[in-house]
Amino acid sequence: MRRSVPAALVAMLLALVTLAGCAQIPTTGTVGKSRDSAVTLGNAPQIIPPGPRDGASPQAMIEGFFNAGSGYQNDFTVARQFLAPAQAVSWKPSDRTLVYRGSATVVATGKENQYRYEFDLAYSVDSQGITTPFPPGTKEHIDVTLSQVDGQWRLSDLPDGTAIPEETFKALYRPFPLYFYDPSFTTLVPDVRWFIDNTGVAKSLVSALIAGPAPYLRSAVASAFPQGIRLERESVPIVDNTAQVDLTPELRDASFTDRQRMRYQLVRTFLGISSVVDVTLRSNQADVTLEDPTTGKSVPEPTVDPKVPVWQVGIAGGELVQYASRQATRIDGLRSVAPLGPHDPAAAASQHVYAFLGAKGLYSIVPNQAPRLLDSRSSFSRPSIDPFDWVWTAGPGGAGATEAVAYKPVGAAEGAAVPKATLTAPWLAGRTVEDLRVSRDGTRALVLSTQGNSTSLQLAGVQRAADGTPRALSEPITLSTTEKSPRRAVWVDDTTILVSGVSASDAVAPELVSLKGGDPRQLPQLPGIEAISAGNGDQEIYAQTPAGVFALVRTTWTELGKGVEGLSFAG
Repeated sequence: MRRSVPAALVAMLLALVTLAGCAQIPTTGTVGKSRDSAVTLGNAPQIIPPGPRDGASPQAMIEGFFNAGSGYQNDFTVARQFLAPAQAVSWKPSDRTLVYRGSATVVATGKENQYRYEFDLAYSVDSQGITTPFPPGTKEHIDVTLSQVDGQWRLSDLPDGTAIPEETFKALYRPFPLYFYDPSFTTLVPDVRWFIDNTGVAKSLVSALIAGPAPYLRSAVASAFPQGIRLERESVPIVDNTAQVDLTPELRDASFTDRQRMRYQLVRTFLGISSVVDVTLRSNQADVTLEDPTTGKSVPEPTVDPKVPVWQVGIAGGELVQYASRQATRIDGLRSVAPLGPHDPAAAASQHVYAFLGAKGLYSIVPNQAPRLLDSRSSFSRPSIDPFDWVWTAGPGGAGATEAVAYKPVGAAEGAAVPKATLTAPWLAGRTVEDLRVSRDGTRALVLSTQGNSTSLQLAGVQRAADGTPRALSEPITLSTTEKSPRRAVWVDDTTILVSGVSASDAVAPELVSLKGGDPRQLPQLPGIEAISAGNGDQEIYAQTPAGVFALVRTTWTELGKGVEGLSFAG
């Protein structure tokens, strides 16, 4: 027997969307919220779904139970009423949330009192708020068994977790970024999660932060929280706008440096909640000293969302130039590269090294040295230079498999071999890398690749050796873009990416993709986009066309002039 979720539920969900205002559903594996859009505890609407009806059929009981998954209050009290006594106690609703498109159906399996709840899976959210997207048409089901309890049907066997429609998810959940460190403990890196925006979200944030980064970041970032540490109690009180984080004795065993670093992680993470302005670390309900009383030394405050210089690197008259304020100037110490046919240049923020594609392959140039041919293989993506002066690109490897490679020309004497790292990524098998850009914190690699008519925008963690040498790319998360044929992708800030197609003459509409979820934000069209670049935020977006360089000013592309090509901000 197959039954769809009743129309009454659809009406209720439409009402939820109205209550939710501008809430957005996620489009990434892990997603977050900025300080400007911080929320107050308990913003999620209060939903009170109906409980079980006497004499209801097994199918109606199953529908009622899953519909009650929207009633998160008091640990899903209403949903537990649909369960047999033992399951009502043991069921763990927060272990997993399955979010489905459209409606769900109840199907009899043919076995006595056993049914399946079937739907088109859009996302899964685990207990730590890690969200995994699935393409349309991904079929999922939940098997349930019912039994009679005092003459009424109740669900007596089912897995932990809930299943809710996208509309319900949109109304109840919000993205929150957790913050971990780069391996040097100098920069905080966002790891965006989704939680129900209720009064328990403070505890959810702390628990997830303690549990560690999402899988794709696990080998790329670090945390100050020691293994085994956990919350001392099942809540994080907010007293006078201060979150009181009470942790187990591992906190007292930690060094003063690690205590301060923990607090920085918590303070930044709690910026997602506007009602929290400070954090205290406690153990056994007593405040813990953060600074060493014998030295009084404090750990420097970590950088958040590293900035790039105001200038861009470009090509003018066949040479590498710096471009700023509509002016192109020669770069001090750089020798001529015109005979090499440079295009698609990149620059290190340190200005220690530059790179470009040329007539024979991938080149680098260090001030006061001759240009170097790093690799003569063809079909490389345009270079990207990370914060440690490694020059990255990707393309076919020696055995034909797609690989990422990184070179360290800085410090290599003229004529000497340049240190090289080759990073194989099985998930790139059979794919052509259109663009690879390392994040400004150096912990993530943005990869835009194609295979036939399929295009993927993915984000992988960068694993490094102790000296910063790249070692591996993690299994990535996939980001959503509505651009039909994207060929360029650049970082705008630590959670925003600018994506664009390219065309010799047709109008192209670039779009902003946020790791925080929501539909990509489409920018105005511009004919003939050949390249894009972005500085510090969405107020510094540029495009190159045959007509010249354009800057996006509010909602209009403004021409800045001609004479320089291939503009790119450092990175």
